[in-house]
Amino acid sequence: MGNELHRVALRESELHAELSPYWRVSVVDVTGSTQNDLAESIHADTAHDGDVLVANYQHAGRGRLDREFIAAPSSALLFSLYKKVTRPRVEWNFIALLTALSITDALAELDTKVKFNVKWPNDILINEKKIAGLLCQVVDNGVIVGVGLNVSMQQAELPVVSATSLLLENYSQLDRSQILKRILQNFEKNFQLWQKQGSAPFILPYQEMCSSLNRDIQIISPTGESKAAIATGISALGELILSDGVLVNSGDVLHLR
Repeated sequence: MGNELHRVALRESELHAELSPYWRVSVVDVTGSTQNDLAESIHADTAHDGDVLVANYQHAGRGRLDREFIAAPSSALLFSLYKKVTRPRVEWNFIALLTALSITDALAELDTKVKFNVKWPNDILINEKKIAGLLCQVVDNGVIVGVGLNVSMQQAELPVVSATSLLLENYSQLDRSQILKRILQNFEKNFQLWQKQGSAPFILPYQEMCSSLNRDIQIISPTGESKAAIATGISALGELILSDGVLVNSGDVLHLR
């Protein structure tokens, strides 16, 4: 019963009414992956710019590097959105950072007492524990952004010990419809500005939120190679700037104590 109190149903009609015409929100109870479903719609030429697919449960959810992401029904906010992009393709990696900023801004607006950080390039943290992750996938002339946010997970439901949930961090807003609405509103504002001006307005805000900077980190490349480093900033293309001048555009970052 306790879990049910925190797992309020997603309200598609409310979301669609309040977010249109920029977004077209659809809610499904169960699917394999919202990311795959949107990709299939794009390939079938049935998707529209601004489509958002939200699921109460995914049985084949995945994160970066095809890592499995499974959450108990209605315990997480699981959605993918599709946006067409007009900026040069070389700049598209910054969309991941833009999304991370949109999520942290939205969560901070809904509860000012909880402090959020981002871990380059794709994770949202509370007290160095992962609260959310995201995945960007290029499809044709646009990008699909998938988000998994732990909302009402209990300790036993967390996938790893380094994760947490909004419930466990005493976050005051656990209504997934309200959280989704605020995230999409922030993403819409940020994405429109990025389309016009590029990454310049967002580099400093991201650096201020990024706990991967100015500390000892370990970078694991997609090929598995590991490097100890200190990152000092974020480039205009969303790359991690290391103290030795090297730019890192992909990989996993471990925060070292």
